[in-house]
Amino acid sequence: MLVPPPLSLYIHIPWCIQKCPYCDFNSHALKTTIPEAQYISALIDDLDTDLARYDMQNESRKLHSIFIGGGTPSLITAPEIKRLLTEVEKRLPFADDIEITMEANPGTVEAGRFIEYREAGVNRISIGVQSFQQEKLEKLGRIHGKDEAIRAARLAHEAGLNSFNLDLMHGLPNQSIDDALSDLKQAIDLNPPHLSWYQLTIEPNTVFYYKPPTLPDDDDLWDIFEQGHQILADAGYVQYEISGYSKVGYQCRHNLNYWRFGDYLGIGCGAHGKLSFADGRIVRTTKIKHPRGFLDLTKPYLIDEQEVVDHDRPFEFFMNRFRLLEACPKQDFIDKTGLGFESIQETIDWAKEKKYLDETETHWQITEHGKLFLNDMLEAFMGDED
Repeated sequence: MLVPPPLSLYIHIPWCIQKCPYCDFNSHALKTTIPEAQYISALIDDLDTDLARYDMQNESRKLHSIFIGGGTPSLITAPEIKRLLTEVEKRLPFADDIEITMEANPGTVEAGRFIEYREAGVNRISIGVQSFQQEKLEKLGRIHGKDEAIRAARLAHEAGLNSFNLDLMHGLPNQSIDDALSDLKQAIDLNPPHLSWYQLTIEPNTVFYYKPPTLPDDDDLWDIFEQGHQILADAGYVQYEISGYSKVGYQCRHNLNYWRFGDYLGIGCGAHGKLSFADGRIVRTTKIKHPRGFLDLTKPYLIDEQEVVDHDRPFEFFMNRFRLLEACPKQDFIDKTGLGFESIQETIDWAKEKKYLDETETHWQITEHGKLFLNDMLEAFMGDED
């Protein structure tokens, strides 16, 4: 029997000023003004449809976190964000300490809205800086400059938010080790409670995929990570997941819920959701991707619904949990998959023998050696089809 995990809500805003060449997210460059009132109304209707479909109108679980991602959600005005959050709370009760994050572009006009967003209910902002070097920003297709990024971080401090994050990339085109570490030090100087620091990867169906830039070699990438990790640790940032660093107590609660195999409703263009039910089902959902289709009231929002069968649950559980550096409580596996230890014991014993995993009476912990062979270990949890 499944124990209902914490419940979160992901809300997708699909529009950007322009599409970045490295971006494989479901985002669409603006060709006209955003139909924001129409889209917010559609989001509310999408939520109503999910609540009715999954019989969640009387859901006893409170919303643990909300994440408004994109695209560039900060293109939506504060009054419409307030309307959205007000309507969500009417349908799903908020936890007293709910975390409500919104992604923002550090453009001057949008950064100036931070106080308005806080007053609308947002208490955490994630600012997409990526780099502080103009040449790198232009190569990445970003529409802001260094000064705007710095100003956005300072405004986030002044806005009275519970927390904010800076998104920063390394391994950029023609980036030296010194360039990457300089970016990181500049970000640390701005004293964000949370830093997402991750390597640029070239994804299919992006401009960079079809016109690959020159990236640092593997040795330089390792030096950037190793030296950068030490710089972050010396500055008081704790790595709690693969690309997430925070001051103590400022981990992103929404991301933690993802990686701990929690539940989340997903509304908006291309949004994904994962829901667990007392009858033992685990369902993953996907919404229609294109704004035009999403706003067409004759079409359903839901385009795909897949049940996670027992055979796939160990892989899905550990694929998420092993992204986190914290130890994994064994009871979580039973509560969140509905399976017993006998379904994974052979693989656990194999991982321990390989020194990929340490085990106590109550927890599993991936080892430093295991991190290097994470894909091999996850593949082992996939098992064999009957």
